[in-house]
Amino acid sequence: MPKKDSNIPVIGITMGDPAGIGPEVIVKALSQPELRQRARYIIYGMNELLTYAADMAEIDVFWWRDQHERIKRDFLRGVVVADYDEINWLSGNHQRVATDIGGQASMQFACDAIEDARSGKIDAVVTAPINKHSWHLAGFKKYPGHTELFTDKCKQKRSAMMFVGGPFRVVLATIHEPLFELRHQFKIGTVFEPIDLVNDALKKWFGIEKPKIAVAGLNPHAGESGQFGDEEERIISPAILMAQEAGIDVVGPFPPDTIFHQALDGRYDAIVAQYHDQGLIPVKLLAFDRAVNVTIGLPIIRTSVDHGTAFDIAGKNKANPQSMISAIELACDMADIKRQANMSNTPKKVTRKN
Repeated sequence: MPKKDSNIPVIGITMGDPAGIGPEVIVKALSQPELRQRARYIIYGMNELLTYAADMAEIDVFWWRDQHERIKRDFLRGVVVADYDEINWLSGNHQRVATDIGGQASMQFACDAIEDARSGKIDAVVTAPINKHSWHLAGFKKYPGHTELFTDKCKQKRSAMMFVGGPFRVVLATIHEPLFELRHQFKIGTVFEPIDLVNDALKKWFGIEKPKIAVAGLNPHAGESGQFGDEEERIISPAILMAQEAGIDVVGPFPPDTIFHQALDGRYDAIVAQYHDQGLIPVKLLAFDRAVNVTIGLPIIRTSVDHGTAFDIAGKNKANPQSMISAIELACDMADIKRQANMSNTPKKVTRKN
């Protein structure tokens, strides 16, 4: 039996860049009835583009629309499009490229969803892809991507990217750093912070009481006692010791070429990888179309697809919605755990006897 509306979470989904595949993957994902039963949904986007995507995929419209300023949580049922119809977007003639209008639109979708999540209007945010060049064209050069935007708007000093896919939860110590420049950014805090953040996230959002975390080394064979680099002894091991002294169950550093194989059987709840490709290659190898990006360290839930705007196939009904499906499912799971935790922490009402 489906849950009553009041007992299921409200998930906000941002449409991303209007020129990208966001509208298509959202429509295809939410066209599944079982997914719509798990939550109520607000899509921050443009009804015109979503309707066009549904028509291309031969999917009947399953949502209702209202102006984005008028949406209220208490009256939500099913799926509603918070329509930004004031944005001048000519979908029929618009090229599938980065534009300042696309950047302005996708930024407004994201910022409004963040504000609604912080106020409690929605229980989680799922983001469709933005285009970084569109943001730059619109003047938003401060933010390389969603992660930095969410961190800033939530007034957090720390955050990290965690990728969930297949058997892995992988947190990145460094993100988009050129490999040869990594040494200039690599400090004890660089490794300690993702360990600390993922430990908290696994407890808070994933319901794991005692997380077990593994840390990958940076160098081949994890340095092999300094023969292939001293970062393990000089930076990574002290960071692990600091985390252990704080009560975190974390071990390592392990050789990067073996730790993921060890994690296949669920021995660890998360792995901290030292740089982008070290962590993303195993995730995408085993879960290319199903990987989800989660921003940890925030007071709100944010999940995202693990792919870009794909301008080359946008509007052609060729996009695979599986990453969006996985991102929505994970957001629902996390929101359910958050709700259960809040209920268990709510003091029981005491009735006085006369």
